[in-house]
Amino acid sequence: MPPRLKRIAGHDRHLFETGWQLCSTPPGTCDGPEALQAADPKWLPATAPGTVAQCLIRAGAWSLEPGQPRIDAADWWFRVRFPRPPAKDGAWVLGFDGLASSAQAWLNGAPILTSDNMFLTHECPLDGRLADDNELLIHFRSLDELLKAKRARPRWRVPMLAAQQLRWHRTTLLGRTPGWSPPAPPVGPWRAVWLEARSHLDIPELVLRTGVEENYGWVEVRCAARGISASAPASAELRVGRGGQSWALKLTARTGGTESGVTRFSGRLTVPRVERWWPHTHGEPALYDAQLSFRLPGSSDEIVAPLGRVGFRTLTLDTREGNFALAVNGVPVFCRGACWTPTDPIGFTVDRQALRESFAQLRDAGMNMLRVGGMMVYESDEFLDLCDEQGVLLWQDFMFANMDYPHEDPVFSASVDLEARQQLARLGARPALAVLCGNSEGEQQPAMSAAPRERWMAPLFHEFLPRLARELCPDTPYWPSSAHGGAFPHQASSGTSSYYGVGAYLRPLEDARRAQVRFASECLAFANIPDGNWSARTPRDLGAEWDFDDVRDHYLRALFQLDPAALRGTDPQRYLSMSRAVSGEVMTSAFAEWRRQGSPCGGALVWFWRDLWSCAGWGVIDAQGNPKAAYRYLARALQPVAIFTSDEGGNGLSLHVANERAEPLHARVELTLYRRGEIRVEHASRDIEVAARAVLQIAATDLFDGWYDLNYAYRFGPPSHDLVVARLLGAQGATLGESYFFPLGLPNTAEADLGLTAVASGRVGGNFDLTVTTRRFAQCVCIGTPGFLAADDYFHLAPGATRVIALRPAHPAALAAPRGTVRALNSTTAIPIDVT
Repeated sequence: MPPRLKRIAGHDRHLFETGWQLCSTPPGTCDGPEALQAADPKWLPATAPGTVAQCLIRAGAWSLEPGQPRIDAADWWFRVRFPRPPAKDGAWVLGFDGLASSAQAWLNGAPILTSDNMFLTHECPLDGRLADDNELLIHFRSLDELLKAKRARPRWRVPMLAAQQLRWHRTTLLGRTPGWSPPAPPVGPWRAVWLEARSHLDIPELVLRTGVEENYGWVEVRCAARGISASAPASAELRVGRGGQSWALKLTARTGGTESGVTRFSGRLTVPRVERWWPHTHGEPALYDAQLSFRLPGSSDEIVAPLGRVGFRTLTLDTREGNFALAVNGVPVFCRGACWTPTDPIGFTVDRQALRESFAQLRDAGMNMLRVGGMMVYESDEFLDLCDEQGVLLWQDFMFANMDYPHEDPVFSASVDLEARQQLARLGARPALAVLCGNSEGEQQPAMSAAPRERWMAPLFHEFLPRLARELCPDTPYWPSSAHGGAFPHQASSGTSSYYGVGAYLRPLEDARRAQVRFASECLAFANIPDGNWSARTPRDLGAEWDFDDVRDHYLRALFQLDPAALRGTDPQRYLSMSRAVSGEVMTSAFAEWRRQGSPCGGALVWFWRDLWSCAGWGVIDAQGNPKAAYRYLARALQPVAIFTSDEGGNGLSLHVANERAEPLHARVELTLYRRGEIRVEHASRDIEVAARAVLQIAATDLFDGWYDLNYAYRFGPPSHDLVVARLLGAQGATLGESYFFPLGLPNTAEADLGLTAVASGRVGGNFDLTVTTRRFAQCVCIGTPGFLAADDYFHLAPGATRVIALRPAHPAALAAPRGTVRALNSTTAIPIDVT
């Protein structure tokens, strides 16, 4: 059944989720059910969907700590027993939505499936094979053993991998990259296993497309319908609806040909005055319900096949003169967000609540794009539905990364062909889908490995996959690799790049502009320290003499003018606090540069969204789903309406006001200068109008009657101020955004008394408002309220200013009132929270 179909009426699906068992055997010692029975292994309880690592951890038989047996070193077996379901007319189908990775399955001792690709789905017609009592047995072969096969060597090495011949195996790199992912490679039925009774009809093929022309949308469908317990359908209708309105089209039917009992239907339905789908930063992600309705010969009953929800939008990609700029509905969109990581990187279970919470965090942070990278896994339908629903654009890699893949091998090529066709069928007509990308760093790796130029661009990614993309997703731009487009693949000033100039390559903050970044498909990787407790793990590249703690420490030294090693030794808590802040300061600086007026940058995606396990990892969200300091900084920098400052050297200080909304922004800009923490030197303001979908640049000195050396570029005498606060105020005086500029650099000292106070007052539903006030400038104010989540955190507070921060219980059984402290980076004192 095509992935787009949600469930055909009359089909009854049974999920095999409980009752599973698993065991292991030495590689190659058992080749089937009889040999396994003779070996008499010890069985442990298991679940599906699930993985070996997940099940062993639950059973207390394995852990993520060093010294544990390798999951890939053994053969693994899963089995489940089930009775024959109640008798139904029609056909029984056994389905596997994902088996990781080299697997063979038996039903009641008879082989029914062999698979060597974890990304494929399989359907096995049972044709009378069901007994009164049934056993399903699945064997997963040891990957370590398979890797011993003699094969041609790759033409370049991939430093992050210990096993270079993984290139032959269609499986994820997660769990097999020792420098940055937990040692828990997915082995087992990682996606659902099910049994389905199908009656009336089946739909083996379905192609769905949508589009917009002027003020109307269209939905185009082509499908094949086959009768099961009766003749093929006589007629079909396509229906689309939204908000109480609906539109329908009787599809054209065609029978005959080489397929007996199959009717092919096609047609294009027009929806007048269509509401367009937008990324949430630019408008409403409007969706329409769609379904097919069939009638069998001689019957008045309908058989409904829901198609989910569709959206209508145009999408274009400008790649002229080195650009990489997306436009939705004719409007250029600055794409920002993160490289997605699975919410459960051990068991790969689909937790709908965790997904919804992640998307809420994404939207709150002003992020409008996610990239699913080629070293991860294809995400679930629930994930794709949320992208559509929440207005989050999707950059989708095919699951290839860095390696020299053997596409010339016919078996490998056939597997990839089926994989790509299945995934493109899932993605078709999804309004969130913005980019199809051949691989992750598949060109950059050979280039950096000194491979000849002709090896950088493999036919798999420049001929084979783009041909399939044009056939099955013709309205979605295809891009060969995540780093592609320049004289060398990782050239930031042309096409897309893994931009780590600011970051791993230790370039100064100014490099974010100097590099002329066009689109950072990944960027800004730091060992971001979470709040609370975490394990002392740090991501690194295998073979490198440095890790990402060192990268963060470099910028701590550069921005705060302090020795990280000395600070860590003398005041470890202050070192951690400054380390949390520095990642956010660097990210804010880079995005302010990329969003300013005149920037050539079309987007940037942080590497990455969420930590894969407890550590100071690359994620801006920790492994438990809690925001880190870096996330808080980004959430202010990425809002659709925001204000930034930029140091233009001898040209002074510039203000940039972004307005991505559909209406002009009428607002007021205020600029205040301070020195010594609280002395107000000067204040100025101006009413402004920012056009819809635009960025306005203002010379900050224009707000004053006289000239001020606002960025201390000329240095004639001592500076008049050490802090510049820019505020953007809405029509009713509400603060829409703030930007802080430090002409002498970030403050690096702490004092005892800032005049900081914090008072929590109750609201309806167990929520609280936390009112934070300061007399002197408070730097990177951190709220510590166990059991409660703050709407904002790690923020600066201007002298004499007040912020009201919403607090909500983290769990239904949270404390009756928040207890905790508020602390600023430039204070030696934690202020207890009062409750009224």
